[in-house]
Amino acid sequence: MQGGFKVKNQAALVFEAAGAVFIILLGSALHFTYALSGSNPLVGFFSAVNESVWEHLKLAFWPAFGWMLLEVRPLKRLTNNFFTAKAVGAYLMVAFIPAVFYSYTVYVGESILSVDIATFVAAVFVGQFVSYQLFTRRSLPATAEKASVIALFLLAAAFIVFTFYTPALQVFRDPVTGRYGV
Repeated sequence: MQGGFKVKNQAALVFEAAGAVFIILLGSALHFTYALSGSNPLVGFFSAVNESVWEHLKLAFWPAFGWMLLEVRPLKRLTNNFFTAKAVGAYLMVAFIPAVFYSYTVYVGESILSVDIATFVAAVFVGQFVSYQLFTRRSLPATAEKASVIALFLLAAAFIVFTFYTPALQVFRDPVTGRYGV
């Protein structure tokens, strides 16, 4: 039994490491796809439509969501807490980026591209690592899994809705144009 658990843990670790690479590469590409699409609104659902902090959170969330859909079939039976792990990982990525961004820009007074990129990469690794850790913990109640699926879809809906119906809050403000949303 112990050997099988170790193999399952290794498979989950490999999937989460591969997922980190997938999320970083796809997230980097999504930074440019809206402009490259000629400002196609459908592409705007999943891509950054401006330079606001909020829009940059899509670059972590949507690839993480996509990776979850790719790995659910092979990993769901091998791990515990699949949807809870993926929801916590995605929410951590989305919380980590603005926490670091606003923390360092308060002291520096401006954003620094290399720090922003490093923050994105670190957020992805933190999210994927925490997902892996939750995969290997004892099973949580089924209600946690159900609540996690709802939480993921609520965040996905927020990214779509706030792209086109953007609140006038600083996190949504494009620092280049001063505008909100599309």
